Amino acid sequence: MSANKNAQLRYQILDRCFSNFRRKYTIDDLVEEVNEKLYDLNGTEVSLRQIREDIKFMRDSVGYNAPIEAYPLEGRKCYYRYADRSFSIFNNELSVEEVKSLSQTVNILRRFRGMPSFNWIEEVVSNLEYRFGGKTVQENVISFDQNERLRGLEHLPMLIDAATNHQTLRLLYCSYKGIEHDIVVFPYHLKQYNNRWFLFALEKGKKLPHVTTYALDRIVKISNDTTEYVPNTEVDFSQCFEDIVGVTMTAKRDAQPEKVVLRFTPGRFPYVVSKPLHSSQQIVSEEDCTIQLCVHPNHELRNLIFSFIPDVEVLSPKWYREELKKKIEENLKKYSIDES
Repeated sequence: MSANKNAQLRYQILDRCFSNFRRKYTIDDLVEEVNEKLYDLNGTEVSLRQIREDIKFMRDSVGYNAPIEAYPLEGRKCYYRYADRSFSIFNNELSVEEVKSLSQTVNILRRFRGMPSFNWIEEVVSNLEYRFGGKTVQENVISFDQNERLRGLEHLPMLIDAATNHQTLRLLYCSYKGIEHDIVVFPYHLKQYNNRWFLFALEKGKKLPHVTTYALDRIVKISNDTTEYVPNTEVDFSQCFEDIVGVTMTAKRDAQPEKVVLRFTPGRFPYVVSKPLHSSQQIVSEEDCTIQLCVHPNHELRNLIFSFIPDVEVLSPKWYREELKKKIEENLKKYSIDES
């Protein structure tokens, strides 16, 4: 690391110390604090003399003209602090507690380091560490349910960039039947569900609001395309997922969600109450162990319901009950074959 960058790191660390009115930093405390942060960041340390020179430079008008004052303690010691509580050499509007919260956020982001599609987080985390002095060695107290081997994750950065900057893309997309399609799309939104990522985009030749969902693990190849980008003027992605489970949106945009009533066994009902299946979930009857969801039924909802078999029964709507009943009967046929 260059001398100038190392000096900037020291000034940032000292700035936080002088801004912390909950602690009294003596010169020895300042040396210890700076060395601890520097060692964690780049493995270097500085001397007491260097810290004194840094304080002198920060106080000087050619430096930061910082109002650093020395306040007496017991004996001959003193502690250093800004005379002006609002002062910061970086005009940092964050309080000590806010910086602490930000450091915790940095630690969470750091969990994504090393994943092929999250290389950009390396730069983000490094900048936050440089700006606010977050430690690079932290106790691991949080984990995420993520599949690092899932295909298609390497496409995330390009898709995010294209959706943000309104860049038309050409996709080589493989369907569930194994057929590859060469298509041009206008990317709008990305969403993760059940450990998979999905792209929502308008395919060239189609009209809004009928966007298509593409699973990233089925995208074979991506490249930029010169077709004029068609902006999203109709689909509100901040709300369009409120009435569904998963990512499959109803083809009829003006359709109203249906009330799906489910009955659970007494043993499973408390679990469903404590962990709702959807944000619209309401208890219909605790005595009968029934709940109600207000959603557009799709195959993700069906799969979710089936995950609770044999502890669940669909009561309404009637057509949905019959549809799931038929699926169950078809599956039971596979177990009713006499293998003797």
